[in-house]
Amino acid sequence: MTKLDGVFRREWGPAVATIARWSGDLTVAEDAVQEACAQAVRVWPDDGVPANPGAWLTAVARNRALDRMRRESARPGKESAAVYEEAKARDEGELHPVRDDELRMMFTCAHPALDRSSQLALTLRLISGLTVAEIARALLQSETAVGQRITRAKNKIRKANIPLRVPPPELLGERTPHVLSCVYSVFTEGYWSTGGPSAIRDELCDEGVRLAGELCTLLPDNRDAHALAALVLLHDSRRQTRVDDDGGLVPLDEQDRSRWDRGRIARGLEQLRLADGATGPYLPQAVIAALHTTAATWQLTDWALICRGYDRLLALMDSPVVRANRALAIGFRDGFPAGLAALDEVAGDPRLARTNTVAPIRADLLRRAGRLDEARRWYRIALEGEGAGSEPARAFLRRRLAECS
Repeated sequence: MTKLDGVFRREWGPAVATIARWSGDLTVAEDAVQEACAQAVRVWPDDGVPANPGAWLTAVARNRALDRMRRESARPGKESAAVYEEAKARDEGELHPVRDDELRMMFTCAHPALDRSSQLALTLRLISGLTVAEIARALLQSETAVGQRITRAKNKIRKANIPLRVPPPELLGERTPHVLSCVYSVFTEGYWSTGGPSAIRDELCDEGVRLAGELCTLLPDNRDAHALAALVLLHDSRRQTRVDDDGGLVPLDEQDRSRWDRGRIARGLEQLRLADGATGPYLPQAVIAALHTTAATWQLTDWALICRGYDRLLALMDSPVVRANRALAIGFRDGFPAGLAALDEVAGDPRLARTNTVAPIRADLLRRAGRLDEARRWYRIALEGEGAGSEPARAFLRRRLAECS
């Protein structure tokens, strides 16, 4: 079942996006793909996983959606009758996902009629296939609130007849920042999984990298799109070294740099060149990632420039999470007591109350400063805190706790 879970997560977004474009209804699409996955669970263990599981799921889901619309159209007064006839007209035999179906969905979810949290929650559910619980952890919200946001957003799209397509060029600009944010959220959930048995979710990393590249193709003159592509490529170049053979987390200072993907680093640096002059938050983050990936060794990391990158990022967005991460960089630049002092300045920010950001950083700084008794206390707090992360992330904290003993 674990293998099938990986297939479903990888193919969920493309299938939902394709059926939504074809049917014009997000709820019909999501339900149909869910039914297709349920059928796959029943038949694939005996028949084997198809050579193209995505095409199989999409074809079955299309049939389920067609059946539903046919049933709905038979009822007097149902608006779905028109949708059914429209879908039939678009049906030209086999259905093949087109290149930008998921971007269509992202631009739809980024419609200005939806609030920012609803845009992100809806995208993470429909495109990346995250569960409501996973989205709630990522957004630091309750599962009930996230579920309600998703339901209201889908209802609003249906009732307002918002088209499931990329908007005309004159409307791209107002939606692009939201789409960039959603793509980065998809990649981030893959690269730093907020829960579950794995530290990394490869299918989400791959999807984030692919979508960032698609955005650069769609918006070749958008420097923020190139900055985002640079950021995810530079992070992703280290993906294979972030876990050991047993799935345990490997911190940056212990990774084998000879195994980093040089091709992705080169592509990331080229995207960084194209992003020069970008005004959004992705450029300084990409610069920080580039400084890490181009340092020959951990000891040669340029912490002064990394701190300048964080300063630039803070000038664009006053985020307590960024301030907390900057404190760690200050610790490497100016000494760990200085890092702890910088962390103290942000630790009381109420926006961090539902995160597990401060405790692991404080524990790491204390450990590196040789204050092991205090470090043990904060590693325990990190393990007990809300949102302690995936099982490998918790295992890493337990490992550090043991090292301090």
